[in-house]
Amino acid sequence: MTAASPFFVPSGQWFLLLIAVLLALPSGSRAQTPGAPPRLLSVLAAPPVRSGGIGLSARSENPAFIRPAAARPWPSAPSARLPAPDSSGLHKRLPVLAGGLAVTYSGLLYLLDQGWYTGERTRFHWFDDLAEWKQLDKAGHFWGAFHESRGAVDMLRWAGVPDRRAIWYGGFVGFLLQSPLEYFDGRDPAYGASATDLAANFLGSAGLIAQQLTWNEVRLMPKYSFRTTRYARLRPNVLGKSLGEQHLKDYNGQTYWLCADVAAWLKPESRWPKWLQPAVGYGAQEMVFNDPQANAALGLRAYRQYYLTLDVNLLRIPTRSKLLKRVFYVASIFHLPAPALEYNSRQGLVLHGLYY
Repeated sequence: MTAASPFFVPSGQWFLLLIAVLLALPSGSRAQTPGAPPRLLSVLAAPPVRSGGIGLSARSENPAFIRPAAARPWPSAPSARLPAPDSSGLHKRLPVLAGGLAVTYSGLLYLLDQGWYTGERTRFHWFDDLAEWKQLDKAGHFWGAFHESRGAVDMLRWAGVPDRRAIWYGGFVGFLLQSPLEYFDGRDPAYGASATDLAANFLGSAGLIAQQLTWNEVRLMPKYSFRTTRYARLRPNVLGKSLGEQHLKDYNGQTYWLCADVAAWLKPESRWPKWLQPAVGYGAQEMVFNDPQANAALGLRAYRQYYLTLDVNLLRIPTRSKLLKRVFYVASIFHLPAPALEYNSRQGLVLHGLYY
């Protein structure tokens, strides 16, 4: 979402789309429990031919892509493999999945069109918003596209699509889901379509695909956390009146994290707790207006924040409960409160006993 003026209302559209995708994920798509032996598909399809749409390629499976058993010290729950599906499972599940996603996404677009973009419409136009909000909105686009693609890849695996095809077809779903929203922005006189938003969407999907092709799993997980700030009271019509609105609109309270699954790189005999992972974070403060002069009139000057902390990998916690597995899967997009070391240009190093 972009704006041509400092009166821009930040959008939470990407967040709504992400939650819809993750909640739609079938519980059986991540049935593997941490600690159980990985089950890899023995025959993977050749890379798909770009056909301009999402669908199963007509190319036959290539025996050249047979992979040996993985030598990982222990499997990572975010990418636990499903057994090779039979064709009957593929034919039964894939239409249900495709139909459900199509209906859900069409409904969300309709609701956004009728409920969010309710003002005057204008000719489609572009606006460069790269310098605004200290790029927190771009981090949100990346995070949303990454996890929408992650959910789509796992849904396709559940539906029985061969692994390599699931990665390629599902990997760009985040980009495809979020990018049409720029059309709505481009028709709104208060906003404008943003090329850098599209770039952030693409990088989010590409980041997921790159990890799946390299490691066949997610080892670097982007996460999100939020806390309320005093800035929303200064401009509630833009930064949010209720807690729910502030969660989506107040960039001052948003922090984006990149968490590393260290256990995936270590040997089996390592004593490093499998569920513990280091994380780096990024945020910003004192952003009430995009215009620095309007901000200065309130005695504010926006600045960036950088964090170093530890994070809990919920997907490494063993459980046999399908409900808990789904809860952990959805909750894995969020950073849990933990001690953190912050650096910013105003105060230097700041130690937080508990930060979220």
